[in-house]
Amino acid sequence: MKISGGEKEDGIVIGNTYDKYGSQNPVVQWLMNGFNNSLSDLIAKAAPKTVHEIGCGEGYWVIRWNHQGIDARGSDFSSQVIELARENALADKLSPNTFQQLSIYDVNSDNDSAELIVCCEVLEHLEFPEKGLQALQHIVKQYVILSVPREPIWRALNIMRGKYLSKLGNTPGHVQHWTHSSFMKLVTKYFDIIEIKTPLPWTMVLCQIRDKQE
Repeated sequence: MKISGGEKEDGIVIGNTYDKYGSQNPVVQWLMNGFNNSLSDLIAKAAPKTVHEIGCGEGYWVIRWNHQGIDARGSDFSSQVIELARENALADKLSPNTFQQLSIYDVNSDNDSAELIVCCEVLEHLEFPEKGLQALQHIVKQYVILSVPREPIWRALNIMRGKYLSKLGNTPGHVQHWTHSSFMKLVTKYFDIIEIKTPLPWTMVLCQIRDKQE
């Protein structure tokens, strides 16, 4: 799978800085297995027929879900990373139209709704995360899955592996930082939380929009 490798667009880091899904590092594999298993568990609980991943990057999950028989599509603000996603889709015999360039702030209910909205590893990159969550409220038909790095654990782990020391372990492009409790407080302003997962070092939640809650 082609990845951006830390490229920037309009001064913003896009996609993945390295191939975390294909890494041979045992620690990275262990961490990613925790993330992957947690996300897969929440997907199974939601059991959606349609998925829209906001901030899909190079398309790893959207491609995977399509091969699992889910009607999934993805969007990202970056034209460069969407081009990579489309190349990856073609390589996996999927339509490049599975992916579109679209900012989270510009989603609308007519074109972008799905039974499940997935927005993982996106909010920490947003200058206005609450505006992003408000935008998601308009397109969620039933469920939404959100995840963010769990601070200060995230930065501590970066420091332990000798990364981004001059930035006190902050990953390039991360402009928001939440503890587990502060993220819960933010999310509950907009959605009802159904289930919480805490794969190290993330916080991940399955939520439902309030007017859909029984």
